[in-house]
Amino acid sequence: MKKLNFHPSVLQVIYLVMYIIIFATIIYVPTLVKGPVKITEKFIVAEEVIEGTLLAVLFLVNILILNLYKMESRKQKELIDRINHDQDLARVRLYDSSRYIGQLNVQMQEIKTIFNNGLKLPETKNDIRRTLTFLSSRVFGIVNADWVLFRIINVSTGKTISEQFETRPGCSSHCPRIGNKTIIGNQSCPPYTSVISRPLNLDIVVCCILPLDEINSDEKLFIQAITNEITKMFVIFSSSGHKNSREDSGNVKAARKAS
Repeated sequence: MKKLNFHPSVLQVIYLVMYIIIFATIIYVPTLVKGPVKITEKFIVAEEVIEGTLLAVLFLVNILILNLYKMESRKQKELIDRINHDQDLARVRLYDSSRYIGQLNVQMQEIKTIFNNGLKLPETKNDIRRTLTFLSSRVFGIVNADWVLFRIINVSTGKTISEQFETRPGCSSHCPRIGNKTIIGNQSCPPYTSVISRPLNLDIVVCCILPLDEINSDEKLFIQAITNEITKMFVIFSSSGHKNSREDSGNVKAARKAS
């Protein structure tokens, strides 16, 4: 048979002691009161009246102590409930903090993968597509989205230079229709979220579009770092292309003069 480990509280012990004292006093009232009490020559209190009065007073004291005990018990119970509630709340906050730290570690790992992967600078448009595909997979590790759309836009003409749409493995979606003017103007495009590269004073804008109503500041910061990296790569790619074009043009002119 299982033994119950019962440990009475101090309040219960005090109430029990006082109850025993009052109960013993009630029992010994007939013994304590012997005969009538003579207050004056004409005013004499009978023995039965004294005993009844004492018993009534003791009974009222007993009820008063019982009510005080119930009040204190109720306060103790409310205190315990409040402590349990605070413990549950702290446990939930600890779980949320642990989950947030875990997500942050994953996001940091994705960022480290991007910058430590040794991505070579793109030399062709196919290299740009492969780079955007790789960075799309990194975005899936940062946010819980079914798809991601990278778009490089010429600010002057408002035309799309390059675009890459990727879906998470196991998901199927269609590429959304979002105007470039909306992206260049940095306007909201619900139910999607767009993250635009910085700085904004270049001839191109790199935008990352996600099928989410909103993302937190950390996720936005990480994704903006990716768009900034794409901007840097594309600017270098464009400069290299123009340089190669000038060199080829110079070689053609030199060949004409030689002939």
